[in-house]
Amino acid sequence: MALGFVAGFWTASRRALRVGMHMETVLDLGPWLIIGTIAGARTLYVITFWKEQFAANPFPEIFMVQHGGLVFYGGLVGASLGTILYSWNKKVPLWKLADVLTPSIALGSAFGRIGCFMNGCCYGSPCTLPWAVHYPADNPTYPQGVHPTQLYDALLNFVLYLGLVWVFRHKRRFDGQIFALFLMGYAVFRSIAELFRGDYPVNQHFLGGIATPAQMVSLVVLLSGVMLFWLLPRPVPIKGK
Repeated sequence: MALGFVAGFWTASRRALRVGMHMETVLDLGPWLIIGTIAGARTLYVITFWKEQFAANPFPEIFMVQHGGLVFYGGLVGASLGTILYSWNKKVPLWKLADVLTPSIALGSAFGRIGCFMNGCCYGSPCTLPWAVHYPADNPTYPQGVHPTQLYDALLNFVLYLGLVWVFRHKRRFDGQIFALFLMGYAVFRSIAELFRGDYPVNQHFLGGIATPAQMVSLVVLLSGVMLFWLLPRPVPIKGK
């Protein structure tokens, strides 16, 4: 996660220069984003797995983030709230700042998924393909081979990052465009990766067992991205140009 934050802030600070924003504006946002991301990601994880992991002995387990247990969508909400507060406090244009930051979200998520792979969490469903992963005996999947779902997700996030960077540099037409595209792209890619997940309890499968919690949330995120893309104001063309 630390590597993801560093890479994300560095690339975002470089993009800031392209829209006339000081690099320090992004770097000063760092503490707001880190706190918001971790708090949001942990909160959603605790809510999601309260019955299975926390109901019997919630304290101090709910604060033990060093043992894993972070949900991306919760982190996205927390980071968004931190950005909104920072933008309001520092009088920085919100949607322009969002576009500068957004590709780094995908990049950070890619590094995060690699960390999940190394930690053995967010593991995949059973797999007999040549690239199946076999975790050691302390992992719930042992001795079954499973899909390296975390790496699938990481690869999709790298693709999304590169696509968003290209649009930012060459096809950005209005503030908030990159963030809206991210919401749509991430929701689709995440839903694809979720097809290979194998770590959800039985009671957390919806629509007759075919949808994971993340896929349900992704549907809402996808629709939000479409609405945002449609509703955000475009620059008014200057007559004669």
